[in-house]
Amino acid sequence: MVQFVILLLLFFSITSWAIIFIKYRYIRRAYRESDYFTEVFWESRDFAVAYGESEELLGSPVARIFRIGYAELRKSTQPGVPIEETSESIGGKLMGTGNVKRSLRRAINTEVTKMMQLVPFLATCGNTAPFIGLFGTVWGIMTSFHDIGQKKSASLAVVAPGISEALVVTAIGLAVAIPAVIAYNYFMQKINIIESELQSFSADFLNIIERDIIRKKEVN
Repeated sequence: MVQFVILLLLFFSITSWAIIFIKYRYIRRAYRESDYFTEVFWESRDFAVAYGESEELLGSPVARIFRIGYAELRKSTQPGVPIEETSESIGGKLMGTGNVKRSLRRAINTEVTKMMQLVPFLATCGNTAPFIGLFGTVWGIMTSFHDIGQKKSASLAVVAPGISEALVVTAIGLAVAIPAVIAYNYFMQKINIIESELQSFSADFLNIIERDIIRKKEVN
């Protein structure tokens, strides 16, 4: 049983470290490419240029929600407007931004869900691994006492192997749980920051569209 618990904890450890590696690379790329896209977007102020750049940034959540919002924006324009046109010409032909708002909201929820994938396992690992290790320890101590009863001897040579093996299981459980909890808290913090950036970008994107609509109405 103790060996089975050790193998189970080893599975938890390998899986959690694999998730840590995958999510770290994913989030680091999301940060880097999103920062670059945001800079391009605000420097150009041109939806067509930003759209072209976003197609190259496959790891950026901000670029992905922009593409979805821009596609919905194109659907809201009158037929016959080429995709290369910028917000300057699109704004006056919009029939409303309600669909764009809904598409952006769905896109943000999708991006957050994607970033959250596999992360809850780290919390599960951090919460359960110490108790699994404790279970192995209790089982090992029970086995040691059983051996004492069978051999009718409480000498150190009889007790020590079982007790030491049992305590090792607890140490393994803690070694599995501590990195998982640290990684979970780290990833949740980063995901919350990215979600906040997505919400801010979405609001800014809609504000640009709405200001352009108002400006076109005033001109007309």
